[in-house]
Amino acid sequence: MAPKKKKGGKKSGKKGKLAKMTEEERVLYLEQKLLAEEEMKKKKEDMLTQFLKDKLAKEERNARFNSNKLNNQWRTIMRTAKSKELKRDIEILSQTFERVVDRKDSVIKSLAKDLSEAEEQYSMALRSHLQNVDSLIDLQRQRLDILQKEYTEELDILKNEFDSERALIIEQFKREMNDLQDIMFAMDQNFSERENEARQEFQSLRDEIKNKNLEEKHALRIQLEGQVEDLWKQFQVALNNYKETTEERKQAFENLKAKDEKSAKEIETQMRKLQRISDTMAMLKGKMAQNARESEERNRQLREEKEFISVHFQELKRQMNEFRGNERARLTKLTLQSNAAIKELQRKREKGERILKLTEQCRKLETEEEKVLPFYASSLTAEEDDDVNLAVQEPPSEPLAEVMHDYTALENFWKRYNKVLLDRVALDKEKNMLVQENQQLRTVLKQYLDGISVNDEILSHHNPLFVVNEKTNVQLSVPVVDPRVLRPTQTVVEAAHVVKHILPS
Repeated sequence: MAPKKKKGGKKSGKKGKLAKMTEEERVLYLEQKLLAEEEMKKKKEDMLTQFLKDKLAKEERNARFNSNKLNNQWRTIMRTAKSKELKRDIEILSQTFERVVDRKDSVIKSLAKDLSEAEEQYSMALRSHLQNVDSLIDLQRQRLDILQKEYTEELDILKNEFDSERALIIEQFKREMNDLQDIMFAMDQNFSERENEARQEFQSLRDEIKNKNLEEKHALRIQLEGQVEDLWKQFQVALNNYKETTEERKQAFENLKAKDEKSAKEIETQMRKLQRISDTMAMLKGKMAQNARESEERNRQLREEKEFISVHFQELKRQMNEFRGNERARLTKLTLQSNAAIKELQRKREKGERILKLTEQCRKLETEEEKVLPFYASSLTAEEDDDVNLAVQEPPSEPLAEVMHDYTALENFWKRYNKVLLDRVALDKEKNMLVQENQQLRTVLKQYLDGISVNDEILSHHNPLFVVNEKTNVQLSVPVVDPRVLRPTQTVVEAAHVVKHILPS
């Protein structure tokens, strides 16, 4: 009861206090009182808000703790179940592995047996191949020896023909030179004989003319002597008369007469000499002109023969030089072709040796099936196979078909090549499939690692191992970027597990 009285006393005191205040003071007091009440109400609301925030934070912490606890317990349960399942799978896998190992051992034994047989077959094939190669090499060497022998024989034949033709040409040249020398000697003899005959004819004609002149002179002398005697007598008479009359003039006349006679005789002698010389010169000129014409004709014929022989000699020389050049070109061409053939055969031999080495290396990499069945069976029917054979037997009509027809012997090689190419394509396809499967397995492994890991990043996303209403949050298309999955996995076995299962108890 006392408190109520106290309250009533306070109210009455407040009323009395308000009654004592003026109107303005009362309004001011009431405003202050309202402000104080609002401040108190605001403080209470702040305290309540802070309390609720603290309580909410505590609840969140408790919820996280309980969630972690639940997750931990759930993971323990899941690990236990998963470990049992994995142990069961490991047992199945171990049995399967042992069975596979046994089967692989049996396959390995059979393959080892087949390998030994294949090695024997390979050694036999290699020996036969080496024998064939040796026989081919011997055959090629025999061919080379035969070609070398034929080349030597042809070269000897060409040399003998060249030497014989050269000797024949030289002999013909010597013979023609001897003929020309004989012709020149005969011409010189003929000319000297004609010259001697002309000289003899000239001497004979000269003697005849001289004798004739002497005879005429003698006859004239006899006739003149008679006339001179008559005249001399008359002259003696006249002379005596004249001497008697002109002794002095006679003496002078005698002197002049003697001189005149002497001069007349000299003039006559010189005239006769000049006449004879002119006649001889005319005759000799005619003979010389005739001899000159004959000599010119003969010389012209000889020059023509000489020119013909020179042209023929030049033609023969040109033919001989041309023949020499052709034979030298043929010999050079044959030498070059022989060297080229030797180089080509050497290159083919090196190429064959390289192919044999590559074949031996590839033979080591062949599988058992490839060694037993090197060529795949044809997938064509009998009719299609017959059509293909008929098409192959037909003559090619295009250049490419002709080239392909020349390389029909490489059909087995292209079969093996195509088989290897198909195996490679199949392996690439299988590799792509395995890469995709590996990608999916990495994705699943990442999800599993995310499911068994506990950190803020993992808990901020959906848990893949948390199953609600038989539904999981597994995302099969999650990109694999986790380094735990990308790095190579290493299996670690504890020492206690090894000791427990290996050492005797």
